Amino acid sequence: MTLTEPVIIGALSPSRAGDFMTCPLLYRFRVIDQLPERPSQAAVRGTVVHSVLERLYDLPAPRRSVQAALELLEPQWTRLLAEDPQYAEMFADDAEQGEWLAQARGMLERYFTLEDPTRLEPAERELYVEAVLDGGLMLRGYVDRLDVAPTGEVRVVDYKTGSAPGPDFEAKALFQMKFYALVLWRLQGAVPRLLQLVYLGGAGEVLRYAPDEGDLLATERKVMALWAAIERSMETGEWRARRSRLCDWCDHQALCPEFGGTPPPVPDRRPGDTLRSNRRAATDEL
Repeated sequence: MTLTEPVIIGALSPSRAGDFMTCPLLYRFRVIDQLPERPSQAAVRGTVVHSVLERLYDLPAPRRSVQAALELLEPQWTRLLAEDPQYAEMFADDAEQGEWLAQARGMLERYFTLEDPTRLEPAERELYVEAVLDGGLMLRGYVDRLDVAPTGEVRVVDYKTGSAPGPDFEAKALFQMKFYALVLWRLQGAVPRLLQLVYLGGAGEVLRYAPDEGDLLATERKVMALWAAIERSMETGEWRARRSRLCDWCDHQALCPEFGGTPPPVPDRRPGDTLRSNRRAATDEL
């Protein structure tokens, strides 16, 4: 008997699922049109802080100190600038860039008040995961950190450089984590024991949630319903704009009907055309 690869109808990450739930037109601009966007200070700061925390765990446990993390910051920023010099254009002058780096330092210092990295040995960092659901939809994304207990229980950890959400918005924040838990469940056959969001903005906070199979089955139904809505938009060509406070940070207002703009013709491209991404979108602060 010959085993065949599953037919993949498309691919979805937590970020792109979040885009569609926020505004279907934003999803279209990012995934179908693939319009360029200016880098934001918040997003790039998130990328740099993530890079520092990833590399902090390269050090032996006793050396994982606040000072060690701070010493990693400027080299990681320099590396990022070398990869994409346009990031330097985010700042009006050196003073503004200095303030931006000071905010990143504050986030790294705050991290040590929330976790003790000398007591942790992550099993995985910046782990790319993907799984194909029975309907052919590929779920994929990057997990910041996986901790595995000696008993085999798994904790999924994600760093956020924004402030912790209020009670009314916790469910939206946890959707991304349940998405990752669903992928890991499909890959490994076991539900992760704990989902943990580490917020480095504001006063700093850790949000924890213990999922069960019912949670993940509900997440799978939600993801499939989202994909069905995306497919309807692809068939009809209708990508509705949904106004929200996030519009203030959107680069595409000139093309948005909510702001008097007209979207360009829809290109002949499906969101599953490119199944693997090189790096996740750094949008964790929005």
